[in-house]
Amino acid sequence: MLWLGANSWLFLSTYLLYSTGQQYHYLYNMLGLGLCISRASASVLNLNCSLVLLPMCRSLLTFIRGAHMVSSRKTRRLLDKSKTFHVACGVAVCLFSVVHVSAHLVNVISFSTSYSDDFPALNLARYRGEVRLLPGVTGVLLVLILLLMFVSSSYCIRVSNYEIFWYTHNLFIVFYIILMMHMVGGALKYQTNVETHPPGCLRANQSGPKRQDEDLVRAEDDESRCREEARFEPHYPQTWLWVSGPLCLYCVERLYRYLRSSDPVTIVTVIRHPCDVVELRMLKKNFKAQPGQYVVLNCPGVSSFENHPFTLTKVKLTFLTERFTQLLLPPPRTDMEILPMVQQRIYPKVYVDGPFGGPSEDVFNYDVSLCVAGGIGVTPFACVLDALLDGWRGFRLQRLYFVWVCREIQSFYWFAELLCALHHKLWQENRPDYFNLKLYVSRTDSLQSMSEERYRPLASRLQVGRPRWKSLLDEIGKSNKHKRVGVFCCGPKGISRTLHRLCNSARSGGTTFEFNKESFS
Repeated sequence: MLWLGANSWLFLSTYLLYSTGQQYHYLYNMLGLGLCISRASASVLNLNCSLVLLPMCRSLLTFIRGAHMVSSRKTRRLLDKSKTFHVACGVAVCLFSVVHVSAHLVNVISFSTSYSDDFPALNLARYRGEVRLLPGVTGVLLVLILLLMFVSSSYCIRVSNYEIFWYTHNLFIVFYIILMMHMVGGALKYQTNVETHPPGCLRANQSGPKRQDEDLVRAEDDESRCREEARFEPHYPQTWLWVSGPLCLYCVERLYRYLRSSDPVTIVTVIRHPCDVVELRMLKKNFKAQPGQYVVLNCPGVSSFENHPFTLTKVKLTFLTERFTQLLLPPPRTDMEILPMVQQRIYPKVYVDGPFGGPSEDVFNYDVSLCVAGGIGVTPFACVLDALLDGWRGFRLQRLYFVWVCREIQSFYWFAELLCALHHKLWQENRPDYFNLKLYVSRTDSLQSMSEERYRPLASRLQVGRPRWKSLLDEIGKSNKHKRVGVFCCGPKGISRTLHRLCNSARSGGTTFEFNKESFS
């Protein structure tokens, strides 16, 4: 709402300035509404072109999110929507660019048809009927770059060919350079001597007898007469005042992240899990992370410029000690394949940037939390479960509901041992109600069961089909009356949309559900 209010106020105030401001009186008479709309949309573009960079300052957002001064859960949830805010600013830039370009096309025609013989300095055209598009060269380039970035940001292109999205989005560097050069020619001019030449005053050499008679009637007072000719100066661009601060902040952020990720990590183990899932176990000096955070990986062997987010399933800090082999090289199992670096292959060089904050960090900050995972979306919550297994203390979480939906039963083997270990630990501590686990397999064809003895706790909680989300939330609400339940989701859009809608409407037993969606920017 604050962002919408700022855009509306800026558009309206700029519109009124150019329509009623005395310094723009003659320019407004020449261009009309095209002037007001073009300048008002330009102000909104300046605002959003500066704001669109801030959500991409990931390290800054992570620092603010983890700072003690940000104790409000509502503030942290707002920071988690940084990607949504980035998209909203980008859409606003695209929409108001269309408005801005359309208004300027009208201005070009007005410059040609409303050629002023009385004030030649205002004219862009050299004579009546001439169409000049000098300021439009940079504008055309900006529109082309923006069009490429907008089209390549669509979901279908990002899924089918991520490289196109990545490389076109990096054209923002060229975009901002051209943006600060836009309209350097000063096509729009304002009057500088309003006090000595009031707009509409009677000039000695004013043309047109009818106009002159009308102005003579109004000019009974000497103050209505012009003391000198109107002087005009180009209206130089102010875009750099808007974007220079956020742009410098983003550049400093990128430099900091480059220096932080400059040391390559050591890949210790590669574990191939069922369903073509690969787990990397790595070491990095001075790396510290919290459960629920994620990192960005860069592999120069694939691409020197591409970076992809990956969730952390463990955040243990492991150093080169005597237990190094036991901690990072577990014994081989039949359901996974371990590929140690020394024995089988030399892995490519990998750089890790991060960690960065995510919504899953707040799982521990609720009395009751519900974690919903769809398929591989379980990875952010695996780190949370691993922290509980390690016996973390000092958090307020009193009960955790965990729902995991997969298409194939083999997917549950990714973290089957972790789930079983946590179940046994809580039973030994006489806290069986602390962790409520529900597993759903959606594919019924070729259905298998987890028949292994060690996975018996999971087999008893495995159900066929899809969860009935409304019944599930009602059940949680009845068991936790008058409490605030944190709902965390990482999975397909269908699940997240359903949960978001139900969380906004469900109020069983006075229970409030707060929806948090994992999104990697």
